[in-house]
Amino acid sequence: GPQAVEAHSQKFEVKTLSGKLLFSADDNEVVVGAERLRVLGAEGTVFPKSIETPNVRADPFKELRLESPTRALVMEAPKGIEINAEAGSLKATCRTELRLESKDGEITLNSAKIKLPNLPQGSSSSAGSRQKIYELCVCPNGRLFLSQAGTSSTCQINTSVC
Repeated sequence: GPQAVEAHSQKFEVKTLSGKLLFSADDNEVVVGAERLRVLGAEGTVFPKSIETPNVRADPFKELRLESPTRALVMEAPKGIEINAEAGSLKATCRTELRLESKDGEITLNSAKIKLPNLPQGSSSSAGSRQKIYELCVCPNGRLFLSQAGTSSTCQINTSVC
């Protein structure tokens, strides 16, 4: 029509005056050859399948959101995935379980302070002196709990927490 451009061909290409490919499309793929692809819509963009790119970033001083409102968000890389917050915090929140799992290596918590504020506490066996020294205990299933320290280990006494 008069307000549209329509073309029928096996391949469509857009190039710069110097011949650099900016955009091409055929039955198998669409290629964007520009240095950057910006999506200006308020809702961003939706990819119904997977996406591969060497770099995803937000505009300066804008938040970057990777979101899957109804399914999982999966990031895979054969040589590792790095998440780095140079000038701020990293926060991971979920409704059910948060798992850190290493198949063949180890998990390192490297900090001057490691806080586990909501660990369950085993019941005290004696009404004697109430000291504020606790022993960190591990159940056979891996659950951690605190047990009031004694002259020897008190973890066995409090296995009801497991």
